[in-house]
Parts: sequence; structure tokens; C-alpha cells
Amino acid sequence: MRINKYLAKKNICSRREADELIKLGKVKINNKKAVLGDKVLENDEVSVSNKNQKKLFYFAYNKPVGIITHSPQGNERSIEDIIKIPQKVYPIGRLDKDSWGLILLTNDGRITDKVLNPEKKHEKEYAVRVDKIMSESFQNKMARGVMLDNGYKTKPCQVQKINEAMFSIILTEGKKRQIRRMCTALGYAVVDLKRVRVMSIKIGSLKPGEFREIKGVELRNFLSNLGLG
Repeated sequence: MRINKYLAKKNICSRREADELIKLGKVKINNKKAVLGDKVLENDEVSVSNKNQKKLFYFAYNKPVGIITHSPQGNERSIEDIIKIPQKVYPIGRLDKDSWGLILLTNDGRITDKVLNPEKKHEKEYAVRVDKIMSESFQNKMARGVMLDNGYKTKPCQVQKINEAMFSIILTEGKKRQIRRMCTALGYAVVDLKRVRVMSIKIGSLKPGEFREIKGVELRNFLSNLGLG
């Protein structure tokens, strides 16, 4: 196993961060400085000297409609352009421009794949309003899985009716604009889409553009659910 993958699996850091530590000469395999691309064997002894380890931060942020998560084009604005957090953090995953709600911000590279990998089956919950009264079969079809425009059928999910034109949905996967495409396939258009929860982290009373630090018991539970407790 490559040394950067090994360090990531041991929850020491992300692969990218591992590469930086290796470049700085802070990783040793059998008391010999590792180089990029080195492989770790079963009985090898790996040590990491990282006295200047950065402080890790985690935030819950309510992304407003019209803001891009990553890589804005032209006159678009990204979270990075408008956020007022003094620490250097980045978004975990995406939330499309027309949607709003909870997105996690952090400088902990270890958690990105752990949160987003569909194999982990971590829940993300949304409140969705559509353009007309929902039929009796709509909820059942959404819950069973919907064939998208590219031939992919979405995984079964939890759907709960809130009122005649609004429902909550809990997904464990995250295809591009998935909920909008599911609704379109069933003859509906999404009028409003808000993410309200990622795993154990809830948006709570945060207004668009507001954020709060995740800490204490809430943070410990979140990291524990990711296998980092």
C-alpha cells in the first residue's frame, strides 16, 4: 500500500496532506525518511513527526441561493468569496447554485471521503417544495428509486410528505442535482430545495449566510460516526 494511502487509512491525515508531510521529511518507514510513492509492507514501522500540526476547525454553514460551492465562473460568487470565517476552511461536497441550506466547512482533509463516499451510506436530509400538488403515487415512486435521464436508477430512500406540495427526503447518495432530476423524471419541477441535515449535524436556526462552529458533544458524535472518535 502506498504510504499516503496508508496514512489516510490510519486517519492520520488526508492523502494530499500525507504527500506534504512526506515532502517535508516528517514521515519515516523503518526509521528511514519516506519519499513520495513509497510502499508500506505489513510489518513495516511507520512514524510521523508533525510537531506543527494544525488546529482543526469544523463549521455548519447555511449556503444562500445563488452562491456557488466551488469554482465560480464569470460574475458568480462562491462560498469563499462571501464567508466571514477567519480560519482557512473549505466545503465538504457541493450544493447547487439554486439550492440552499447546510454545508459543512472544515480544514480536516480526513473527513471528505468519509462523508461523501456513497458506500458509507451517510444520510443527508432535504426539504423540497415542488410546483404542484403531489399525486398519491409520487411519494412511493420517489422512495423506491427513480430512473434518471442518464439511465441510472436512484437508490431507495426515505420520503415523507410535509404538505400537498412539500416533502422531506433522506438520501445516502449524491448524484449531481439528483433530487431535481428525480422530480423532473416524475413530471414535477423543484421550486425550493433546502438541505437541513448532514449525518448528525443539523442546520438548526441558521439563516442564509450564517454559520456556527461545530464543537463539544456535537463534534465528538460526528467524528465518532466517521470512525475518527
